[in-house]
Amino acid sequence: MLRITHGTRREGATLVLEGRLTGPWVEELARCWKALTATRDARSVHVDLDGVTFIDAGGRAVLRTMHEQGATLGACSGCMTRAIVEEITQR
Repeated sequence: MLRITHGTRREGATLVLEGRLTGPWVEELARCWKALTATRDARSVHVDLDGVTFIDAGGRAVLRTMHEQGATLGACSGCMTRAIVEEITQR
C-alpha cells in the first residue's frame, strides 16, 4: 500500500509518499506524476520519501525518471531509502 499526498509549498509542489513503492503503486505514482507535470514544471516538485518503507526496482525506475525530469528527491529517515535516493541523484 502506498499513500500519495500532494501539497504546495512556496517553492512549488510536494509529493509525500508513505508506505511501499512496489507493484501497482509504482504505476499509480507514475500516473500522479504525469498529471502533476501536465500542470506545473517538474523542477518545482519535491518528492518526500521519509515515510517510504520499501522501494522495488520499478519504484526506483519511476523515481529516477522523476529526478531526471527535474524533481528533487528527499529522504531523511530510513537507511535504505536514503541510499536509494543518493544512488539516483548522484548519477
